[in-house]
Order: sequence, then structure tokens, then C-alpha cells
Amino acid sequence: MKTLRTIAEIRTELAPKRAIGLVPTMGAFHEGHLALIRAARDECETVVVTVFVNPAQFAQGEDFERYPREEACDAALAEEAGVDVLFAPSTDELYPPGYQTWVEVEELGAILEGAQRPGHFRGVATVCCKLFNIVRPQRAYFGQKDAQQIAVVRRMASDLNLDVEVRALPTVRDPDGLALSSRNAYLSPEQREQALTLPRALATRDREQARALLDGLEVDYLEVADFGPRVLAAAVRVGKTRLIDNVVLEGDPA
Repeated sequence: MKTLRTIAEIRTELAPKRAIGLVPTMGAFHEGHLALIRAARDECETVVVTVFVNPAQFAQGEDFERYPREEACDAALAEEAGVDVLFAPSTDELYPPGYQTWVEVEELGAILEGAQRPGHFRGVATVCCKLFNIVRPQRAYFGQKDAQQIAVVRRMASDLNLDVEVRALPTVRDPDGLALSSRNAYLSPEQREQALTLPRALATRDREQARALLDGLEVDYLEVADFGPRVLAAAVRVGKTRLIDNVVLEGDPA
């Protein structure tokens, strides 16, 4: 596996490659990330994983500074999983001085997460657009836990005529049902017990039943949304930790 840090390096490395699969991440790998990597390895000749904690998708006061950064561990896991290229650029490499161009998916990016975190999906859409243009993958892999993010990225790629298939893989959960997330590391044992209310509520696949079960937690939203597929999606706060999750309401559960 090669670890590259500049756009020039990765473009040179990938120029002769074909059937590229891209797994965009912010690092701090868990089994959810590894499931995406394994899918890319099964389906693509060349697998590229990006590790970039994207400042553009964090609002002031959010956890950008304390977001887990474990590049050495991530690199070891990526190499073991068969990744060909790990792309770990600096902030200045993707947003050089004077940077002023942004991608905004207006309607999909303004509801639910977008309403709670103004500017978040502008940052997501922009960095994904840049990574798609830099890596030129045939497929990009995302986890269903971030259902709205997938919908935003798909709409962005379609609207901008980017030739990439956005693949969504089922949410990976711990045995107790909690969706894997790098932010789970913030939870104390007591808070983790509280957090389990979220997957249990969503498992009802009924908004009113879920609302009753979430009574006592700080709920940012709990809504049915058609993100292709329709999902019941929620965001809650447990202590200072904000968790999101969803269940698919049609087709295979994820």
C-alpha cells in the first residue's frame, strides 16, 4: 500500500489504473469502514481510501479539534484489508489559501441534518466533488448510517454529471445494536446504555412508537424521509455526544 499526501502524487499513481473504487473517510476506522473497504476490494481492481477530517463540514463549536485521529492505526488496518492507495492530504492541499468555491445541494442539504448543522452538507458535497475529480473512481462507497449524506452525494454527482456510481452498504452495528461510529468513543459506559435507546426506537419502524421510546433523550429530529429508499431517521444527544441513525422502511433492512 502507498500512502500519498498530494494531489499530484495520487494523480500520477492512478493515471494507469482502471476500475477504481474509492472509500472516503475521516479516519478512526471501525468495522463499518472495513466493510466498505472489503466491498470495494471485491468489486474493483484498485482501491483508494481517503483519510481527511474535513473542516468544511464542521460548524463552529463542533468537535473538529477533538475528532479521533489515528492515522498510523488506520494505515495498518487499510493495508491489512488490501487497500492499494491511502490518500491522506493536509487541509491546505484540498483548501489552499484563497480557496472560495463550494458545492451546495440546496433542498436535500437543508433538511434534517442540514437544518441542525447549517453548512454541513455544503462541506460534504464540496469535499466529495473534489475527491471524485481527483481520484476519478468508477464507484464510491458509503455506509447507510449516513443516509442523508448518501442522498446528497448522489444528487451532487448526478447534477454535476460526474461519472461515478455511489454505493450504499448496510449499517454495521455492534452486537447490542448501536450503529458503529467514530464518535461512540466519546460515550461513557452509562451513556452508551442510554444511547441504545436510539436503535431500539428506530427498530419499531414507526415514528410515534419511536418518539415514545426516545422520551427522556434530547432529540434533534425524528422523521420519515425519502432518501431513496425511505428511512426513519433520527439524531439524538447523549451527554455532549450527538448520534445519528436510521432504518430503511422498504426493501432490505439496513
